[in-house]
Amino acid sequence: MITKVQKWGNSQGLRFPKEILKKVHISVGDEVDISIKHGEIVIKSATQIRGKYKLKDLVAKIPAKYKPREEDWGKSMGKEIW
Repeated sequence: MITKVQKWGNSQGLRFPKEILKKVHISVGDEVDISIKHGEIVIKSATQIRGKYKLKDLVAKIPAKYKPREEDWGKSMGKEIW
């Protein structure tokens, strides 16, 4: 795909088709990591691709009355030390 670098105010930018962003799991408003490798611009999602959820948002949904507890995973199977 060929596109042009365009001027937006005092900045320059690229427009990405929706299909391209969908394939790399990036949505409007998502943070991206931009780097240069071997003279090429590399753009990656700043969040893991496993899902669109951020840990901070998930933790905020934990009920205030929730009390964590220790789980019993059974007897050790290898060289674990408990």
